[in-house]
Amino acid sequence: MAPYQTPRSRSARRTAAATALLTAGALALTACGSSDGGTDGGKDTAGDRTTVTDATGAKVEVPARPKRVLALSEMDLDASLALGVKPVGLTAGRGQKGAPAYLAGQAQGIPVVGAVTGPDIEKVVQADPDVILAGQMADEQVLAQLKKIAPTVVTIDRTKDWKKSLTLTGQVLGKSNDARKFLDDYGTGVTALKKDLGARAGASVSVARYSAKGTAVMQQGVFISDVLKDLGFKRPGIQNDKGEGHSTPLSDENLQEIDGDWLFIGTLDSKGADSGLLQQLSAKPAYRQLNAVSEKHVTEIDGSKWTSLGGAQAAVSVLDDIRKAMVK
Repeated sequence: MAPYQTPRSRSARRTAAATALLTAGALALTACGSSDGGTDGGKDTAGDRTTVTDATGAKVEVPARPKRVLALSEMDLDASLALGVKPVGLTAGRGQKGAPAYLAGQAQGIPVVGAVTGPDIEKVVQADPDVILAGQMADEQVLAQLKKIAPTVVTIDRTKDWKKSLTLTGQVLGKSNDARKFLDDYGTGVTALKKDLGARAGASVSVARYSAKGTAVMQQGVFISDVLKDLGFKRPGIQNDKGEGHSTPLSDENLQEIDGDWLFIGTLDSKGADSGLLQQLSAKPAYRQLNAVSEKHVTEIDGSKWTSLGGAQAAVSVLDDIRKAMVK
């Protein structure tokens, strides 16, 4: 086994490797970029390592108790913070310049190392991680680069199930017991909310997002639909079907697709570029004719929490939002 390297020597070695990748465009795999997550990046003492099976089925050797965790998706950031680990770097949330709005306080001071479109490899190197949580990363070339820097774990599978991702993240961070407790507490919260909803527990609930491009509805196969399924809510129209993408665009002529007994709608950045957009939507005749609008059953939500990738803390917070809106 290679002798222990000082943080300075490891950082210098990684910087040199990344420079070679960036300047020469070298994307060919080397021995340290194999499917076991690579051998570089270990900050633990000899033998203090464990092996996890990531969301792709790959076996990855990671530090038993990583100290410098890099989160390359919103769900990874959410899960890490939920388990009491503050990452050394994050990628900006969908429609955000930094962490999703609902995590901004907890994530204060964490450097941004990329965006939804992908990480900045040079910034990843500068963060000097000992493990990388790669979210749903599927780009083999990018993964090869990441594995040269530190053990890299794909944490989100095709189902995008936040519970499975939290469980895997708990294994990677040495926080499996904390992950189990979080899920148990979430289950308790779901049971309590269903009881308190009473007859409204069987209501039809719609979730939509509005942007400068128009209205989009959240179908099956995304975070918020999984939470609503846990609560036993019905979904209106096409929201019962699996969508082709993360959200499904709608024309004003089809705006009735966002109607339901209750409507939760928001933007990704209500205090920034999207400020005032919901007022524009509320002025449209097709929107004013919705049943949820006439019944005053519309709740404005934080779209970065409800209508993006989501995560553990997002799920708990959504329960709170629904309780405030629907429990009387």
